[in-house]
Amino acid sequence: WIGILVLYTVHKGQFNCPGGGLLHSYLLGLLILLASIICALSALVYISMQGTISNPGPRKSLPKILYTRMLLYFPEFIWAVVGAVWVSDNSVQCEKTVINGVIGTVIASWIIIVFTIIGVVIVFDPLGGKKTFYLPDGVSRNLESSQSGQLLYNVKSSATRVWEKRIRLLCCCIVQDDDHRVAFTSIAELFRNYFSDTDLVPSDIAAGLILLHQEQDKMENCPKEPEEVLCHSPSSLVTDDLDVELENAAHYMLFAAAAYGWPYYVYTNPYTALCKLNGDCCRNRPTDADITGSDRHNFHFGSILKITGLQYRDFIHISFHNKIYEIPFFVALDHKKEAIVVAVRGTLSFEDILTDLSADCEDLTLEEVLENGFVHKGITQAANYIYRKLINDGILNQAFTIAPEYKLVIVGHSLGGGTASILAIMLRNSFPTLRCYAFSPPGGLLSNSLADYTKHFIVSVIVGKDLVARLSMPNMEDLKRRIVRIVANCNRPKYQILLRGCWYEVFGGDPDDFPTELDGRNQDALTQPLLAEESLMVHRSPSYNALEEESRLNSPPQYPHLYLPGKIIHIVEECSSRRLCSSDIKYTARWSNETVFSSILISPKMITDHMPDVVLKALNSLSQEHGSCLSC
Repeated sequence: WIGILVLYTVHKGQFNCPGGGLLHSYLLGLLILLASIICALSALVYISMQGTISNPGPRKSLPKILYTRMLLYFPEFIWAVVGAVWVSDNSVQCEKTVINGVIGTVIASWIIIVFTIIGVVIVFDPLGGKKTFYLPDGVSRNLESSQSGQLLYNVKSSATRVWEKRIRLLCCCIVQDDDHRVAFTSIAELFRNYFSDTDLVPSDIAAGLILLHQEQDKMENCPKEPEEVLCHSPSSLVTDDLDVELENAAHYMLFAAAAYGWPYYVYTNPYTALCKLNGDCCRNRPTDADITGSDRHNFHFGSILKITGLQYRDFIHISFHNKIYEIPFFVALDHKKEAIVVAVRGTLSFEDILTDLSADCEDLTLEEVLENGFVHKGITQAANYIYRKLINDGILNQAFTIAPEYKLVIVGHSLGGGTASILAIMLRNSFPTLRCYAFSPPGGLLSNSLADYTKHFIVSVIVGKDLVARLSMPNMEDLKRRIVRIVANCNRPKYQILLRGCWYEVFGGDPDDFPTELDGRNQDALTQPLLAEESLMVHRSPSYNALEEESRLNSPPQYPHLYLPGKIIHIVEECSSRRLCSSDIKYTARWSNETVFSSILISPKMITDHMPDVVLKALNSLSQEHGSCLSC
C-alpha cells in the first residue's frame, strides 16, 4: 500500500500518456481496496488477541470480520485481472517506472491470491470445527441403531476423504499406483482418528508445546526416584558390556549413515563433497549387475565408498530402488569386524514418509517362535521386501560363499533401524548368531513380547530427547491430552504464550510461571477435567459413544502399545548448553528400558538428536573416550 501510494503521489500529474486514464483509476481504486483490507486485517489481529484459547467469548465478533475480509477477495481478484489486462496492452506508452511498478503490483496480487486459495484448500475443514457428528438428545433417542450406524459411517468416511485429498495434494509430485492409494487411505484414517476428538488449531498446538517444554524444564532439576537411580547404576560387568557395544555401534553407524548416499555426504562435507565426488566417482563406476535403481553420475556409490572406507570389491549388492514399502539397502563385507553387513537406508523421500506413516498394526508370524506379536505395518512390508531380495535372489548365499566364516550384522538408522530390526527377527532362525544395531528406530515398532524376544540379538541406540524413538500412537494420544489440558488451563492470551515462548527458546532464561486454573486446587480435584478442558474436546452423542464402545469390544485395538526393539543404549549430554552450539559436548551412555521412552519430551533438540551425524558424533566421542581411558 505504501509503495503504491508513493508511486501514485510521485506520478500524480503524469497520467496523460496513452492508457494513463485507466492507470489512474486502477491505482486509486487499488489504494482504497488495500486500505480496506488493511483495516479488516488489523481488526482481525486485534480481536484474535482477546480472551484465551479456551475462552473464545471476547472473540465472538471474529466471524463477521473474517467474512468481510473474504468478501474483499472478489474486488481484489477483479483488480488483479484489470491490472493484468493493462500490463499486457501494447498500446500503453507511459513512463517505464510506472509500468514496472504496476507489473510488480499485479504479480504480488496474484501471488497472494494463489497462496490464499492453496491455503484454504489444504486447511479448510468442510466438516466444521467439531470433527465428529453429534445429535441433540431428543433426536438420538428416537434413532434406530442402523440409522445411527449409517450416520456415523458417513461422517467417518467424509473425514477420511478430507484427509486423503490433503495427502494426495501434498504428494502430487510422485507417481501414484495401487500401493500409494492404499497407503493414502490408511494414513488418512490415522489422521482422522487422531484429530477427530479435539477442536485445536495449529497455533493452539504450538502454544501447548511451548507450555509443556517450560513445565518440563521446571521438573528436570527435581530429585530422581530411588528406583531410577538404582536402575542407572550398573555393575562393572554390565559397564564392560556397554563399552564393547558402544565401540561396535560407533563402527556400524558408519554403514547406517553411508546408506543415505550423497545427501548425507554433502550435508556433512558441504564445502568439499561435490569436488571429491566429481573427481573420484567415475573411476569406481560399478557394473549393472552389482547395482539396482538409479544412481545418476554415480554419486550415491561414490559417497558410500568415501564414508565407509571400503573398496568396490567389498560390496556384494547395492540397491537404490525406492518405492513405497521398498527402501534402498546395500550388502558389504566388513573385514575389520569380519562381518557381512546389511545396511538399510532411513527416511529420505516422500515414499519413505508414506512407509513411516502406514502405522497400522499387523501380526508377524514366525516359524518355531512362540512369542509372536504385533508390528508396524509399513516397516514390516519394507522388511519383507529386503528379506525376499536377500533370500530369493541369493544375495546372502553369495556373500557367505565368499566369506563363510563371517557373521551377519544388520544395521540402519531411523526407518532403516526399524526395518533392520524386523528383518533381523525374520532372519534369526536361519542365522542364529546374527546381530542387529538399530540407531534411533521408531518407538512404535514391536509388541512387548517381540521386544523382549529381540533383547538377545538387537541393540538400539538413542540419543537425548529424540522424538522418533518416542513416536507411537499411544504416546501421541498422551501428548494430545497433555496439550489440551495445559492449553485449556492457561489464563494468558495465546499471543503472549507464543511471544514469550519464542524468546525462551531462542535466548533461554527461566521458564515462565503462567497462571492456570490448576493453581490452588487440591490433589483430588486435579484428576477431574475442567470445563475449559472439556470445551476443547468434541462432545459426542450417546449413540455415537455407544457405537464406538461396541466397535471396540468387537475388534482388537488398532493401535496397541508398541515398543523399541532389543536392549537400549541411551546417550545423553553432560551439562550442555541448550541454546548455543558447543564443539566440546560430552556424552554419557547407559543401559535403559522402554519405559523411559513412554512419553514424548519437548525440546529444541528433539529433532536434531535424531539426525545421523549427531548420533555418529556421540558414538565416536564415547568410543574415543573409552579408548583414551584404556591407553591411560
